[in-house]
Amino acid sequence: MSGRERILGRVRRALADVPPDDPPYETAVARDYLRTHGERTTERTVELLAENLTDYRAIVHRCAAPEVPGLVTRLLAEHGSREVLVPPGLPAKWTAATDAVRVADRAEHTPHRLDRVDSVVTGCAVAIAETGTLVLDGSPDQGRRRVSLVPDHHICVVRVPDQVVSSVPQALERLDPTRPLTWISGPSATSDIELDRVEGVHGPRLLEVILLG
Repeated sequence: MSGRERILGRVRRALADVPPDDPPYETAVARDYLRTHGERTTERTVELLAENLTDYRAIVHRCAAPEVPGLVTRLLAEHGSREVLVPPGLPAKWTAATDAVRVADRAEHTPHRLDRVDSVVTGCAVAIAETGTLVLDGSPDQGRRRVSLVPDHHICVVRVPDQVVSSVPQALERLDPTRPLTWISGPSATSDIELDRVEGVHGPRLLEVILLG
């Protein structure tokens, strides 16, 4: 018996006593919780996002569309990046001016190959102001999940205000649950029993967010 068959068998046994007229999950679970905490202007929502990103030790930059190539080039140079990973749908002009070698995201790349890449530049699906969270969903400008988890330096471009929402419920309304979602709140970090913080354990050590608008 395979692992899949075992799991499905356990699911069937767990559901054996569920009556046929049992209400479906979508209606059985109440959805009357708050969708936002207070009213905010668009400008205040973006400010809250920047504050919470910074609180999570991400580095926040702001620029207009024509300034993105120059800013990305500067950030890669300051990091000393020799190679930068580029998802297939990322606007080419964002990385056109850099001297770093642009590495295309390919399915055959192993984690060891990705580990040799210094930086990655991605877009995002949505950014949540109340939690300072970026969500990637594997769209062409974001690439596969591991491209944002293996390289040590992640530059994420957020289109403001279109991709910014106040709360998690608002973000969930925009996201497709069948897609590979990656939720990012600051650089990867963990703490040992003595509460010594270590960054870069299971994701990038340095997260830089460009608020484009």
